[in-house]
Amino acid sequence: MAFVETHRDCPSCGHKGCLAVNEDGSAKCFSCGDYIKGYTEGNMEAKPRLVKDNVTINQGEINALSDRSISVNTCKKYGVRSTKNSNGETTRHFYPYFNGSEEVAYKTRVVEGKGFLASGNITDCGLFGQQIVGDKGGKYITITEGECDAMAAYELLGSKWPVVSVKNGAAGAEKDVKNQIEFLEKFDNIIICFDADKPGQEAAKKVARLLKPNKAKIMVMPDGHKDANDMLRNNQHGSYVNAWWNAKTYTPSGVLNVSENRDKFHNRTKKKSIPYPWEGLNRKLEGLRQGELITLAGGTGLGKTSVTRELEHWLIKNTEDNVGIVALEEDWTRTVDGILSIEANARLHIDSVREGYSKEELEIMFDDMFVDNDNNDRVWIHAHFGSNDIDGIFSKLRYMIVGCECKWVVLDHLHMMVSATLEGDERRSIDSIMTRLRSLAEETGAGLILVSHLRRIDGNKGHEKGVETDLSHLRGSQSISQLSDCVITLERNSQADDPKTAATTRVRILKSRYTGDVGIATYLFYDKETGRLNEVDDTDINFETDQDLAFE
Repeated sequence: MAFVETHRDCPSCGHKGCLAVNEDGSAKCFSCGDYIKGYTEGNMEAKPRLVKDNVTINQGEINALSDRSISVNTCKKYGVRSTKNSNGETTRHFYPYFNGSEEVAYKTRVVEGKGFLASGNITDCGLFGQQIVGDKGGKYITITEGECDAMAAYELLGSKWPVVSVKNGAAGAEKDVKNQIEFLEKFDNIIICFDADKPGQEAAKKVARLLKPNKAKIMVMPDGHKDANDMLRNNQHGSYVNAWWNAKTYTPSGVLNVSENRDKFHNRTKKKSIPYPWEGLNRKLEGLRQGELITLAGGTGLGKTSVTRELEHWLIKNTEDNVGIVALEEDWTRTVDGILSIEANARLHIDSVREGYSKEELEIMFDDMFVDNDNNDRVWIHAHFGSNDIDGIFSKLRYMIVGCECKWVVLDHLHMMVSATLEGDERRSIDSIMTRLRSLAEETGAGLILVSHLRRIDGNKGHEKGVETDLSHLRGSQSISQLSDCVITLERNSQADDPKTAATTRVRILKSRYTGDVGIATYLFYDKETGRLNEVDDTDINFETDQDLAFE
């Protein structure tokens, strides 16, 4: 097969001129990296034009690239030739590529249609324009994302400083720079001037990481300008030079120059929050906040599900945000029943109770909870009970947050996720899961509510008998407390002789990164008739019915 590289607009990312189409109909975008096995497009020719491997050097003539506002002197400097039609309009550009001092390949830009063709072995060549610079190095060099941008930047800088370009756009920038690292490291300052779009800026960071510390500087295009050639055609010489001189020295992610981020400190976005459904929790925590990881822990049968249901209903009822629910131990219909039970103040999962409601009444409640006024879905539930592949769960979590725009996600529960890992070490599995959850909350800004179990404790003070909890009771790993923004535990003496005590949960805060306020927050009484948790005063509740089980 003859060497062919025909560039079109990418249907995946929309980047202009970065889709390479081969003669077999396959295509690859050199911006986003997508590979398309069978590419068809209305603006594409039935058969791509072929360029044979044999290279004819010095096609066209040295002329100004009028379509790009690039002068004849700059074209002469870079050896760029072009052809014109009978009307004097530029039809093709020819960008030369060198292996050392020998021109061995070129790229052809077809002006009409913005297609690219490549001929010769460009792979073994240096960067575009590298032959001009030589091997001596210097104080400054600029790297652009494309050939026209290199020539444009050279003119914008008054032809004072050397400018080169990577060979294959943003997608190939890292590889191109890595292959010429020895050449580039001869310069004191390397200004990376890539396109202002997301692929260009991501590629700029990848390139900067390859270079020695303090050498790489990433230039930010002035607002509204895509690249250097855009600025040249709009006669923005002064703006470009200012942006070039103000290029910031690259620092790796996680290393922050505080003084350069003064504005971010003053103008930081306040995390969106809503109150808890119970005042005692609000006094301690000052609300639920997006972007945080909240862990709710308790022993078996102590009301974790009931508290979780109340929180799910509260988030749906009291926000306009979409809500995601991943309940790994129950079918999704049970989750829906539980939420509607809170709305109805009745235990709808019990058939005798449910029969007291007409289908129309249930439909009204259903729409009120799960559909907004514009008939848009608001609640998304994990519907694969028993399917707990760990990567699959995280894929669903990310989809709920990013794809379904869920601002709150409830995950019930941690140890079902642990059982889905292939690791035999529970602590290591929890460490990994908690790290991923924490990163997901920070990356997406979603509020994550995680349900966790407590470990069994020594002696006869079982959690079902009202033992006071502390951080050491969190099952499996210290990472639960370390990586959570907030840890809430539930305590209840379900074995108490007094019915009210047995039905009352004490809510304790073990950690609050936001307020630092810990200790007993409130008491929640489970109303068997309605299935609701109601906040109550502690004055008539006796947890210490048995001295052996008394709280310390």
